[in-house]
This record gives sequence, C-alpha cells and structure tokens, in this order.
Amino acid sequence: MHIKISTAIFFLLSFVLLSCFSTVTSAANEITSVRVWPSPESTRVVFDLKKQPDFSYFMLKKPLRLVIDFKDTTQQQVLPSISDANSVIEKIRYSTPKKKGWVRIVLELNQTVKPVLFALAPTAPYSDRLVVDLYSAQSQPAESDKNSNTLIAKNRDIRGDRDIVIAVDAGHGGEDPGSIGPSGTYEKTVTLQIAKRLAKLIDSQEGMKAILPRTGDYYVKLNTRSDRARKNKADFLISIHADAFITPQPRGASVFVLSLKRANSEIGKWIEDSEKQSELLGGAADVLKDTQNEKYLAQTLLDMSMDHSMRTGFQVADEVVSELGKVTKLHKKRPQAASLAVLKSPDIPSILVETGYISNPEEERLLKTRDHQEKLATAVFSAVKTYFINNPPDDSLFAQRKALQSKKEQIHKVRSGESLSVVASQYGVSISALKEANKLSTNNIVIGQTLTIPRS
Repeated sequence: MHIKISTAIFFLLSFVLLSCFSTVTSAANEITSVRVWPSPESTRVVFDLKKQPDFSYFMLKKPLRLVIDFKDTTQQQVLPSISDANSVIEKIRYSTPKKKGWVRIVLELNQTVKPVLFALAPTAPYSDRLVVDLYSAQSQPAESDKNSNTLIAKNRDIRGDRDIVIAVDAGHGGEDPGSIGPSGTYEKTVTLQIAKRLAKLIDSQEGMKAILPRTGDYYVKLNTRSDRARKNKADFLISIHADAFITPQPRGASVFVLSLKRANSEIGKWIEDSEKQSELLGGAADVLKDTQNEKYLAQTLLDMSMDHSMRTGFQVADEVVSELGKVTKLHKKRPQAASLAVLKSPDIPSILVETGYISNPEEERLLKTRDHQEKLATAVFSAVKTYFINNPPDDSLFAQRKALQSKKEQIHKVRSGESLSVVASQYGVSISALKEANKLSTNNIVIGQTLTIPRS
C-alpha cells in the first residue's frame, strides 16, 4: 500500500513538473516584424509579436536612448534602418538583455522625446503589437506642415478678403490601414489619394484653401484631426473614407453627418471642460465664471454652435450626395446620421464621405484608379463650392462676390468645355433659373454664347 501511494505521488509530481515546463516553454514570445511610421510631429514604432508583450522600458541620456525590455521573448528579427528625415530616431539596435531569454532593443534618438508605449490586441491583418509613440519636444506642427513637401495649401492675400478654409481629412493611416480590399488595397492609401485630389481642386479655386490633417502614411489621432482643423480656422471638415462589409456584394457611396445623440453627449463634455470651452468660445469663455447660471449660458452658446454645425453639415451632405450620384452608385441616397468621433466638433461643420465599398471587388478596382478618384473628388468639391457660394462666411471673398452679384446681373461668355450646369455652379444659381433668365428651352449652349446670370 505504501509503494502504491509513493508511485502515485511520483507520477503526480512528474505531471506537475511537466506542466510547468510546458507552460514556461509555451510562454516564449517572438518579435515577428518591426515597422516605423515617421510623421511631421512624431514617430511611431510598431513591434509585431506572436503573443501579448510583457515589457518594460526606461530612458537614458548622453546620448539619448529609449531602452525596451521584452520578457521571455526570442530575438530573430532583422531591425529596420532609419532614413526618413521626419523621424526622431537615428537607429534601432539590439543590446545585451537584462536576463537570459529576454530581448533588449535600443532606440537611439536625435532629440528629446515624450515616449508613450501601449500594447494592442490582434486585429486583422495584425497580430499582437507593442506600439511606441515618440512625441518630439521640439515639434512645431504648423512649421512642420509648412516645410514638408506634401500637399499643404499656402495662405493667399486676396485684398483683405479671406479664403474659405476646408479641412480634408484622409481617414486612417500608418499603423491603422482601415478596411482592406479583396486584392489587398488599403483604405488608408485610397483615402489619402482622394483627399489630395480634393485638396488640389480646392486650392485651385480662388477664395478657397485646403488643409490636410494627414499628409502621409502615418497615424493621426481622431482628436488631433479636429484640433488641426481648428488651429487652421477651418470653416468645414470633410473626412474621406471607404466602406467595407463582411460580404463582397454591398457597394456604393454614402455621406454621414453627426447624430443628435452624439452631439448632445459631446456638448456635455465640452461644458465640463473649461479648456475646450476656451477653444470654442474664445474671449467669451474668460468672462464666464463657474456658476450654475453661467454654465447655462455656456451651454446655450455651445448648443447654438453645434446646431449651426449640424445644420450646415446636413446641407452640404445633401449637396454631396446629389453630386456623387452623378459619378458613382449610391449606397444611401440621403445623408446618414452616425456617432462618429471625427464629426463631433461643435465649432466645425463636418461630414464623412464613404467613397465606396472597398470590400466589393469592382469598387476596389475603381477606387484605385486615377480617373475614378478624380471624379469623386470633383463631385465633393462641386457640392462644397456650391454651398459656400450660396452661404459664404461674411468676411470671405465669396461673400464679396455675392454682394456684388446681388447688385446687378452678370454676363457670362461661354468658353470651351463649359456646360449649363458648370456655369450655374460657378455663379451659385440653379440651372432652371439660368434657363429662365436666358429663355432657353434646352440645356444646350455653345462656345461664345452670352448668358445673363440672374441674381441668386
């Protein structure tokens, strides 16, 4: 009996030891790739791993270094070289690990940074990741944008009458690819291409100026996108995206505006955040004390601003849907309300344009083509331009033109390539009004024809 018990205990201990060994062995992690995403204001480094990372880090000076220790991790990855001028990193290298079975990676830095490290769970097409964001202490976003070679609009001096500023936000970027098409097309690539085309059209229009919150393949936080639009005193924000679904059948473009539920939620947050109140209300916020009555006043002002933004957003969205319907299939024929973070600013009217379903093979192919991208950009531009011709900010060049136009009728001589709809859009009048003023029975016009432009 004693022998049987001893044997049982032996097998039990052996099983426990084998289980522990198996657990230790299976716990070993592996870095499968390292990716670097420089941007004008920060650099992001992403470590792809087979499992959730167990890590620690610390900073060193003279020279500046960020040291990251990965526990129970194998060293098999060739580290990338750094060549981008925007990067705050000089070199990434391995170093002697703190313990056997660990991996130590050193980021050699060329300036003082604020590091932010966090783990991300697997999301297709990526596995577990450790994200390292290095924010430059010397970063000056406005100057970075001015000095970059990417498409950023320059201020124009138009006799004291300001440009209407449109923020064109290319969705996703960098570590965040967005949706991925059947042939591997990234949404982030398509959105940036369309955004740049749209920005180019805006910049070519006298009296309008585009700014791009994202100008390259790097990630920009959602709040930062709105902040950059605000710093550039944007009159409107357009966020460009491409939709996706779990099956390939859905297709077509859609336009989204902020839902009332999300708007009310955001108003509540701004009321409790005095810094955000100052951003929105300017000097008015300085005289509002922390009393209940004056909180009501602040809420009233914020409500009025949000109401204006939502009303403007819906009107522009309606125009955009109409124009998109001329160049592509529509998934929804009316603007849709949604709780989207990029649309939440009370002081900046905004819309989100889903340019098509990248998960649909035919639309994925179209979204990659220059011709289709140009058609989409032109449709959005025409809608936004028409809205602001009819509803210009008081201190803009568009407002001055509208005032002059209201004083007298204008004469327009038809040029090559112009149609009745193009002329109507240019002067902010309807086609029917243009036909009536010129006693036209059809939409046909000829080069050299003189048209009377009615008051809008």
